[in-house]
Amino acid sequence: MDMGRIVIRFYEFLLRRFAPIYYARRIGVNLGNGCRLLNVSFSTEPYLVTLGDHVSATATRFETHDGGVWVLRDKMPDIDVVRRVRVGNNVFFGYGTIVLPGVTIGDNVVVGAGSVVTKDIPSNTIAAGCPARPIKSLAEYEEGGAANSHNTKNLN
Repeated sequence: MDMGRIVIRFYEFLLRRFAPIYYARRIGVNLGNGCRLLNVSFSTEPYLVTLGDHVSATATRFETHDGGVWVLRDKMPDIDVVRRVRVGNNVFFGYGTIVLPGVTIGDNVVVGAGSVVTKDIPSNTIAAGCPARPIKSLAEYEEGGAANSHNTKNLN
């Protein structure tokens, strides 16, 4: 690898780490306002990913292609499976979530840590698992969360 390519990769690493919103927009992700991206990665077609307003993701991977067609390349050298990923507004992805191609996630959704999202998730839903499945409504989550919460957000 030549020195120029090393410098470019290092610059992209720094952007991804310290200016993730700028980096995501720079590579073509359609990104809403008020998002928080921590160690998020995008597939080789980031322009196919749309994230709405107020999306939070940590160590999340957004995939837009199915690499499994590799095993068919000898028979079908031009085969590819590429699909969009759409995420609505006010969505939280727990640590280590993977979102697979063709998935649409509605508004007001929480996806549990370590989940693999293989199918659409409707609005106002809490989903978790591998594969991710709806486990409760947002109203149920709010009801249970309020009973177990502590108001520490603005403490120093």
